[in-house]
Formats: sequence, C-alpha cells, structure tokens
Amino acid sequence: MRAPEILTVDVVQYLQPLREGGSLPAIVKADDDFLYVLKFRGAGQGPKALIAELIGGELARAIGLKVPELVLMNLDASFSQTEPDEEIQDLLKFSVGLNLGLHFLSGAITYDPLVFPVDPLTASKVLLLDSLLLNIDRTAKNTNLLNWKRELWLIDHGASLYFHHNWETWRNYLDRPFSRVGDHVLLPLATELEWAKTAIQASVSPALIDTIVALIPEAWLTDTAGGPDAADKRAAYVAYLHHKLQDLDAIAKYIAHVR
Repeated sequence: MRAPEILTVDVVQYLQPLREGGSLPAIVKADDDFLYVLKFRGAGQGPKALIAELIGGELARAIGLKVPELVLMNLDASFSQTEPDEEIQDLLKFSVGLNLGLHFLSGAITYDPLVFPVDPLTASKVLLLDSLLLNIDRTAKNTNLLNWKRELWLIDHGASLYFHHNWETWRNYLDRPFSRVGDHVLLPLATELEWAKTAIQASVSPALIDTIVALIPEAWLTDTAGGPDAADKRAAYVAYLHHKLQDLDAIAKYIAHVR
C-alpha cells in the first residue's frame, strides 16, 4: 500500500458556512479548483479536533473504508477582514494558517440505516476503528456517515482520541474499553468482527501508524498552552495507537459481548 501523504492547498474563496456542524465548518474553494469542507483550527476544540480528524481519516482509508481526501488548507488573514458575520469573522481570524479540508462530496446524503444497507464486514471494520479511536460521534442521532454514489463514506472523526484533552491522564485510556460502543449506529450489523480484525491487522502496521502521526503539522501540536511539548504529544499518539492495534483481540471481544 502506498504510504499516506497529504497535500497543502490555499483557500481562495469562502463560499458558505455549514451551520448544522457544531464547529461551523465551511464549504470553500482552493487553488486546485476543488471544493472542500474546511475544518477550522480556531473552532471550539481547536487543533486537537483536526489531529483526530487526520489520524481517524487516514486509518480508515488504510483499512479500506471510504473517506473524502484530506488536505491541509492554508487560510490567509484577508478572509476575516471582509466577512460581515462577527461569529464567522472571529473564526476566520483565529484560524489563519494551516487548517484541514475534506473533499466536498456534492450530492451526498446522510446515511439512513433503514434505507441504505451496509455489509457486515464494512460495519465491523467501522466498529473496530471507532472503538480503537474512541469515536463517540457515530450514533443514530448523528451518524457522521454519508451515502455517496451508493457507497458508504466516513466523515467527522474530530470527536475521537478524546484522551488528548487531558494529557496528564492519557495513559488511563490504553486498556480501558470503549464504553460508548453500545450507542454505535452500526453495532447491529457488525457480525464479522473476526474477519474485520484480521483485515485491519493486515493493513495497519506500526510503521504506518508512525507515518500517519508524522503527518500532523507541528503548529497543531504547539497551538495550545501547557501540557507536553510537540515531540512528546506525537510520541503519545504513536504509543496509544500501537497499543490499541496490539489489543484488537480484546477490542473485538468487547464489541461482541456488547452486541
């Protein structure tokens, strides 16, 4: 498999906010002429949400799940100077520099479990991935799944890896089961956990984890006051993900038990 890489593009046009998103993402146009959903580093959870989005998206892609292409998006200070909405103006002002963008899937619709079937292996992969990432945001109320061209696409991993909101206790999550798995929208369909576990183990190596974590921009790791330095934070993400990858048997057994 080709090693993950991430492009950097410049935002050239702010088109519209997506107000259904809590962090107020926006549809923007970049200098490569593509449209993206821009996730702002100046939003409520700051760069930590972007880090979770980047790690979650690239791991999902590595195990064969569909995720919109991720890019780093450079936002110029001039956008905040011409924005009349004060809330958006502040968001743009605090997000100058590198942000994260996802390719805009035009015409995609929200996943509905009653309308759009998902095969058990795919559902099981998503369950294992979200349990590994501690993704609390894949419920029936807010699936963060899209149906695009008759395929299932994963979006919004920003609520994952929530251990990084308190660096003093991050090691406590290494062996803690993901207690919210019972709320997962795909839990009833996840009947191929053993096959999914084998596929993930074959696709995700420690070296791949190292490569994905290395993609995190340095500025996102130094953009918050206090806590470990950037190198220690990067090492913590690597250590956490390595541990969870080795613990997939226990994760799969826990999901099966909850089912």
